[in-house]
Amino acid sequence: MKPKVLVVDDERVIADTLSIILNQNGFDAFPAYSGQSAIELARSRTPDLLISDVIFNHETITGIDVAIAVREFLPKCKILLFSGQAATADLLENARSQGHEFEILAKPVHPQDLLSRLQRQ
Repeated sequence: MKPKVLVVDDERVIADTLSIILNQNGFDAFPAYSGQSAIELARSRTPDLLISDVIFNHETITGIDVAIAVREFLPKCKILLFSGQAATADLLENARSQGHEFEILAKPVHPQDLLSRLQRQ
C-alpha cells in the first residue's frame, strides 16, 4: 500500500506539482490549497504524511496551525513543513514553546531533496 501524503500550499501550482512528483514516485499524494481544507481532507483521507507550507496568503491559519490540528486527531501522521519566509522562525519557536516539534525545509524545495528526505523517514 502506498503511503498517503497530503500536500498543502495556497499556491496551487506548487501543491499540484509536488503531488504529481510524489505520485510518480510511489506515493498516494493529494493537494489542499488552504489550511481549513487541509484539515478537512486529513480527517477524511487520513494521510500518513502532511507536507505543508507554513505561511498561507490571505489566511489567518498557518501551516503550523494545520500541523498541530492534524496531530490532535492523527498522532502518528508525520509532518514536514516548508517555507520561504523569514517570519517562519518566530512561528516555529512559538510552536516549540508549546511542545510541538516540526521538521522544516526551505523553499523552493527541489523534488530530489524532498524525495530523499522522505525515503529517510
